[in-house]
Amino acid sequence: MEYRLLGNSGCVVSTLALGTMTFGSESDEATSHSQLDAFFEAGGNLIDTADVYSGGVSEEIIGHWLARQSSEVLNRVVLATKGRFRMGAASNDVGLSRRHLRAALHASLRRLGVDHVDLYQVHAHDPLTPPEETLRFLDDAVRAGDIAYVGLSNYTGWQLQQIVDLADHRSLVRPITLQPQYNLLAREIEWEIVPACLANGLGLLPWSPLGGGWLTGKYTRDTRPSGATRLGENPERGVEAYDGRNRAERTWVTIDAVDSIARARGVSMAQVALAWLVDRPGVSSVILGARTHEQLTDNLGAAHLHLTGDEVATLDAASDPAPADYPYGGPGIEQRARSLPQAEQP
Repeated sequence: MEYRLLGNSGCVVSTLALGTMTFGSESDEATSHSQLDAFFEAGGNLIDTADVYSGGVSEEIIGHWLARQSSEVLNRVVLATKGRFRMGAASNDVGLSRRHLRAALHASLRRLGVDHVDLYQVHAHDPLTPPEETLRFLDDAVRAGDIAYVGLSNYTGWQLQQIVDLADHRSLVRPITLQPQYNLLAREIEWEIVPACLANGLGLLPWSPLGGGWLTGKYTRDTRPSGATRLGENPERGVEAYDGRNRAERTWVTIDAVDSIARARGVSMAQVALAWLVDRPGVSSVILGARTHEQLTDNLGAAHLHLTGDEVATLDAASDPAPADYPYGGPGIEQRARSLPQAEQP
């Protein structure tokens, strides 16, 4: 396993992290513990969970695993969780208010069986709570020792910049990470969110690095998936839905490129897709989301895989989401700027 700093901090994390959204739903406790064991045996150290995963059961499963570990293993663990989404029926059981986050954090600590977490992430933007209220709670939690670092998840570029600017202006704790969806089939964050992270020193912790299984080669053109896979059980599943991605020619061009490189390298398609993502600018660690021990073992095979410049260029070209010229500075804008007198250039 290789290691990097967690964003603009001194905390060292493995370049592959173990995501635990499947714990307690798609993976029972025994399977989940087997994955945790394999991950740490391979040199991993970053565990990512959230209070909402399986209604808190994911955190409980991790807590049970932590309780039986040696002090040597516990000293290696970098533990991350999240709060924001609804965990009860009351009106204040959701959001980024001080009231909800205080209750959510304490409940997470109790389920995990720890007195602090290393990274506490707000799971999404809350349009109803003033961002200063959220930041002041997080700052207080850091000072109290309940959390070591603060992170964001699923934020847009302007939302991220608002939080960073307010934290700096008020001398409050600054986030060090952003957890976004990011993979070869979902590169739109490169237009504004990645540059915002790079400019502000936030490390990226991409989720869904294999696009819900699309980048493993398990789905085929015009054959709706069935069986024991996420899309087999529900082809309309969120951003990974079969019909939408099947209709996009870019999906199949990208999958063909991944497959070609994997065959030439003698590795799996999943490993190629993960290797591409691990080496993208700003990435601290890539969150694996395996359902089974076998899937995790294959994913961990990407730990020391690095693609050549030509291989990266091939994947970049195949998966290019091709944004509109304006306002992202496409060829039309550049050509017009070069043709203007110097005084008129924007």
